[in-house]
Amino acid sequence: MNGLIILIPVALFLGAVGLVAFIWALKSGQFDDLDGAAVRILEDDDDQKDD
Repeated sequence: MNGLIILIPVALFLGAVGLVAFIWALKSGQFDDLDGAAVRILEDDDDQKDD
């Protein structure tokens, strides 16, 4: 029972930290362009001129 007194606040704190990190990532634009990297890998870079 004494372990629950410590573990429940720790779990609530870690959950709150995770929620704050997720909201920060949403507001900073981390999830704006989900398809950009998938399409970028298919682009052909052979049209660059060699010097």
